[in-house]
Amino acid sequence: MAIRRRGTTRFCSDRRLQLGSMIVLLIIVFLVQTDVSVDAEDAYCFPWHYKCEGGLCKKELITKDVNSPFSLEVCELFCGASSSLWPKPTGHLSLSKVMVQLDPDKISIADTDNGKEIGYLLARNMFLLRNGAKEFGGKLAESGGVGMLVRFTETLESSNIKLSLDTDESYTLTVTQVDETMLNVTIMAKSYFGARHGLETLRQLIVYDDLRNQIQMPSEVSIADGPVYPYRGLLLDTSRNFIDKSMIMQTIDGMAMSKLNTLHWHIIDSHSFPYVSKTWPKFSEFGSYTRKKRYTEMDVKEIVEYGLVNGVRVLPEFDAPAHVGEGWQWVEDDDAVVCFKAEPWRNYCVEPPCGQLNPTSEKVYELLQGIYKDMMEDFQPDVFHMGGDEVNINCWNSSISIKNWMQAVKGWKLSESNFYKLWNHFQERALEKLILANGGKPIPVILWTSGLTNAENIHYLDPNKYIVQIWVTGKDTTIDTLLQNNFKVIFSNYDALYLDCGFSAWIGEGSNWCAPYKGWQKIYDNSPLKIIKSHQFESKRHLVLGGETALWTEQADGATISSKIWPRAAAFAERLWAEPNSTWIHAEQRMLRHRERYVRRGIAAESLQPEWCLQNQGLCYA
Repeated sequence: MAIRRRGTTRFCSDRRLQLGSMIVLLIIVFLVQTDVSVDAEDAYCFPWHYKCEGGLCKKELITKDVNSPFSLEVCELFCGASSSLWPKPTGHLSLSKVMVQLDPDKISIADTDNGKEIGYLLARNMFLLRNGAKEFGGKLAESGGVGMLVRFTETLESSNIKLSLDTDESYTLTVTQVDETMLNVTIMAKSYFGARHGLETLRQLIVYDDLRNQIQMPSEVSIADGPVYPYRGLLLDTSRNFIDKSMIMQTIDGMAMSKLNTLHWHIIDSHSFPYVSKTWPKFSEFGSYTRKKRYTEMDVKEIVEYGLVNGVRVLPEFDAPAHVGEGWQWVEDDDAVVCFKAEPWRNYCVEPPCGQLNPTSEKVYELLQGIYKDMMEDFQPDVFHMGGDEVNINCWNSSISIKNWMQAVKGWKLSESNFYKLWNHFQERALEKLILANGGKPIPVILWTSGLTNAENIHYLDPNKYIVQIWVTGKDTTIDTLLQNNFKVIFSNYDALYLDCGFSAWIGEGSNWCAPYKGWQKIYDNSPLKIIKSHQFESKRHLVLGGETALWTEQADGATISSKIWPRAAAFAERLWAEPNSTWIHAEQRMLRHRERYVRRGIAAESLQPEWCLQNQGLCYA
């Protein structure tokens, strides 16, 4: 006869029933005296294992006929076209099904000649890798396991540590087992950013085998990978509600996990001015919610450096000429900001408080140059966002000084077309100040789609100077206008990519303006390539730099942003990295696993399904 005992062997020392030593002794004596063997299925911590069938891991009972059962996480590594990696690799992928126990304390980096700065950044990532391998928690099975020696090859010049739109972020990753004690890992990359992505993939290959209570990884790996789009972003608004530094850095952690590379920091708006300008400190004094709700020079530099370690550029936005207000009260030119807090607000802006810069005020340009200079020094950006959306003509038309300037100085009538000339006047002057603040060197500039990017006004903008971020719907004719005129574009179409949609209205009742909620499936299927194909512009695909999900924070703050961002932003991360031909249904099981990674790393990602669906793959269908 056989006696079934669950979890009483060497694999599960910390999970077995806490029997008294006398009971254990009696069981052992009984087994010896009756010559009864313990079945193989009793040697594991869990009675279930998983078998790959049709690209899904099927749950089955462990029986004596199962020689080497797979835990769910191990099965997911080999089952399906893309393994459980996220985002899916774009090149070849080969994994051995032979798993080895890994000892996180034996992970080390080989001596390489990559320069002091690169070496420092890679060493910090190796620290994250070692800690990540220990994140499974609890007391593991017996000590031991192989070590891992990570080596970086190709030339990683110091000049490559600044991310640009031309940076090569590709990498190859190979793992070979040298002997019973060591794995050799080689990551080939032409930039630090590619090397970091390789380490992130390596981190995802380290899994927890809950049948054996071990940290494991495949003994042989070969992966070639690189992104389809160079710009893979997430917008975070810190003006409507303040987000503290620790949560911004945790957001960067989440971005790194999915190989997003741009944190678009919408740092100021009409609601508050938390950025501390060295040149004009009164902006934050007058415009921050409290003294504690500000971002100092040191805060910004710390966040920028943390982004660099994690392969993320931190891109600042100063949105103008609209979306200004709080913080400008100290300016001596009373007319620098017009229609500030004007009522009824719906006549002058899209949400309270209203406020727009006065394009005819010389003081405005003096102030802008100082802020731009501070931002250039603090952020060291390779690209700058000038905003430029939602300008309201009625606001400018309410200012006597603006109307007098248009008529007396320019000889313009007060027609709508001439107000667009005024807008262009502002944009040209502001760009001049930005270039001066950048030491006289041009820098790529991003603008939002707006009235200035409509067909009748697009001639004001130079496609060699401006990149346009598309927030209108994916069907809007503005997309045709931009591609016809050879503008490089970034997709943030609100009908799929706004993460703040689908909640109750914060003004009045009902749902907010961009409802319904955008689920991860809709976000995943929001393909920039398909959008331009639908506009009959596939030949212009080289103009698509990528895309960006956006979290505007009228109804979010540090307590809630993680669940609103993750894992939905990760869904778009795979779209931007791989631009797969498949739809969300083919990524569902990998998405569920990736969401578990976020939670394991302490990021409060939103739950997508009951855990039963993760363990019973393919049964939660519509």
